[in-house]
Amino acid sequence: MQWVQLVAYEIGFVAVIMRSGINTGMRGRTSFVLIGCERSGQYRCRNKGFVRRDIDSRKCGCPFKFREKSVVGGQGWMMKLMCGSHNYELVKSLVGLVGHPYVDRLTKDEKTIIIDMTKSMVKPRNILLTLKEHNANSCTTIKQMYNARSAYHSSIRDSDTEMQHLMKLLEQK
Repeated sequence: MQWVQLVAYEIGFVAVIMRSGINTGMRGRTSFVLIGCERSGQYRCRNKGFVRRDIDSRKCGCPFKFREKSVVGGQGWMMKLMCGSHNYELVKSLVGLVGHPYVDRLTKDEKTIIIDMTKSMVKPRNILLTLKEHNANSCTTIKQMYNARSAYHSSIRDSDTEMQHLMKLLEQK
């Protein structure tokens, strides 16, 4: 799956798992993964009563599909391209494309840098500058910085609220 995502990224689109299944032991049932373009399908509104007509969706019904099926005996995977065409213009490169959810994700290295610098009480803007120095192509924004810091802080306190965590720290000290 990682190989497929890497190749798709280099070509100019994002591959996602549309559906998957495992071998349950029933006759004729094998493990499979159906991979498609992130823009396949149609937008489905989560709230049935609320319909927004003033915005567009990333979904455009792209027919691109790729199927991976486990080989009998479990020795590997067989790949089959079901539809190799897209119904929209691919971007030349996803690198540097600001605003795309896949491109904007933080890498593991960036997350560890953020956590280490947050532990050292470094300000978010300085953390962002450090990340930009490490990787000039980074599309990291200050919003992502605050989200990563928030996720780190909430992982420290587990299921406790901020006040409960503060009370525990006061009791310990």
